[in-house]
Amino acid sequence: MNISSRTSPQPEGHDGRRRTAGDSNIGKRVSDIGLEIAEITGVVDDLVKLGTEQIARLRAVVAAARVTEGSNAELEASMNEAGETAQTARAVLSESAKIIAETLSRTTHKMESLANGVFSTTSSIDRVRETIEKVQKNSAAIQAIAFETRLIALNAGVEAARAGAAGHGFAVISNAIRSLSDQVATISNQNHENLGELGALLQGLTDRTHDNVATARSAIADSSNAAGTTQRLQSLVSSVEDLTARIDAMTRPVRQNIESGLSVRDNLKGLVQIVKESEVNLARARDRTQNILGIGEDFMAYVTESGIETPDTAVVELAMEGAQAVCDLFERALKSGEIGLSDLFDETYRPIPGTDPQQVLTRFTEFTDRHLPAIQEPMLKRNPRIVFCAAIDRNGYLPTHNKIYSQPQGDDPVWNAANCRNRRIFDDRTGLSAGRNTRKFLLQTYRRDMGNRQFVLMKDASAPVKVAGRHWGGFRIGFKA
Repeated sequence: MNISSRTSPQPEGHDGRRRTAGDSNIGKRVSDIGLEIAEITGVVDDLVKLGTEQIARLRAVVAAARVTEGSNAELEASMNEAGETAQTARAVLSESAKIIAETLSRTTHKMESLANGVFSTTSSIDRVRETIEKVQKNSAAIQAIAFETRLIALNAGVEAARAGAAGHGFAVISNAIRSLSDQVATISNQNHENLGELGALLQGLTDRTHDNVATARSAIADSSNAAGTTQRLQSLVSSVEDLTARIDAMTRPVRQNIESGLSVRDNLKGLVQIVKESEVNLARARDRTQNILGIGEDFMAYVTESGIETPDTAVVELAMEGAQAVCDLFERALKSGEIGLSDLFDETYRPIPGTDPQQVLTRFTEFTDRHLPAIQEPMLKRNPRIVFCAAIDRNGYLPTHNKIYSQPQGDDPVWNAANCRNRRIFDDRTGLSAGRNTRKFLLQTYRRDMGNRQFVLMKDASAPVKVAGRHWGGFRIGFKA
């Protein structure tokens, strides 16, 4: 087919049939159909990606629900264990408080009895000491009487001696009285000494009794404090009972959460299954739309090859012209030895560190950077619909792009995706099809990814680039739909 024949008033197709004016309307409608199919295909692709993303998120939610369920189960187990521990503590504390209270009550009663006994003993000792003091006074009086009696007996003896024989009987009585007085004095002295020792012993007993009284009073006070401790222990028992009740109250919502979580997880599983089925259906729809897109592209190619004028014919011609120019460039370079055949067909793509999106280099990148702009840049001005034009190898690698799309990369990957498109591999359906097409030309309709989920509906016209009898890649022209 000679596409340039469209310049004649009534172009002919490859079958020699003259084309009518209505053929241009057919060409436009075919072009519009291609756009619609590409738009539908893009939407289905978006739905497939969305479905995949939804499944991933739903699975993450299910996993989180399982973790939450496990956490709730652990919490319930811990709370049950805490409740049982609190119940046990409450029982032990209650029994202990009861035993302690009873023991303290008995001990306090005994301490009070002991204290009362000590107080009574102190009173008895005081009365004994008073009696001893009275006895000591009487003993002193006896000693005084004995002393006076001894003086009287002594005087009587002196008078009896003076009386001679007549006072002999009186002298005997005097001696007896003096002897009795001496005995009374001796006994009285011993009794006084004994009473003194007994008083000292009673004083020591009194002192110790006073100490015992102080100890008893302190013990009674301690018993009172212990009673307060018992009350606090009873209060602690009540607090533990409240804690047990609260734990029981908290366990119920946790159990409800577990049951609700199980229900949510089951619902999520069902939702995942539904989304998975939708994903399968969308995948089928995507495959069918891809097939329809391919049929539409073949139909557009057939219409174009048939000589029918379409809105895209001019751009298709430019794509074939550009491909031929690249073929001629490569052939001349091979003949001159500027580049070797193995270097030109190099497929070792070396990543450029720190680039996002990833950029790569080959052994022919430097060569294409020197020569391809002279072909590609002028062609941008040949048709106002052209957005870009560039040569790619059979793997979709685009070594040298238009200058406007060959900016140095920055820190923003989204900006880089739209403005730094050179030295990148475009192995999507459109890129690979353009690079691997061996027919005279290929006309595709696609959505161009500009980054950050921004797409532009475009068309792509490409023609194969062959060098030394080998298929190197293709020459692409992306143009406005």
